[in-house]
Amino acid sequence: MLNINIICVGKIKETYWTQAIEEYTKRLSAFCKFSIIELDEEKIKSNPRQSDIEKTITAEGKRIISKISKGSFTVALCIEGKQMSSEKLSKKIDETALNGYSTINFIIGGSWGLSDEVKNSSQLKLSMSEMTFPHQMARVILCEQIYRAFEISANGKYHK
Repeated sequence: MLNINIICVGKIKETYWTQAIEEYTKRLSAFCKFSIIELDEEKIKSNPRQSDIEKTITAEGKRIISKISKGSFTVALCIEGKQMSSEKLSKKIDETALNGYSTINFIIGGSWGLSDEVKNSSQLKLSMSEMTFPHQMARVILCEQIYRAFEISANGKYHK
């Protein structure tokens, strides 16, 4: 069974987001071994200088990379990434599994973004949209899209 991990910076605080994520986690259990790995956000002052932001991104990046297993396929969610339809994401997940990967990691960085080290270690850079979403919402949307991708592959009724 394929392992799907979302490795993300920060914790979900609102109950309505956690409930949505729990629902998709339950649904995904029919298709894959799904887990969310939450990493602590780096503490940063209110009005940070660029050097403070860079230190934050670097520190969070090191924590992210420490959670990526060798031989896994990694997808960095970032603004400069490629946008794709739900059908194309489904096909990409299928192709990745057929190419011998047993684990796919989706990476969501902190509020300042992902380090170049994380982006460069990823096999795919993916953008969810040109719009900006709160990190909590992005996590829910990603869970839903992963579930939708498996439903598309299974010719399920969920995706119309």
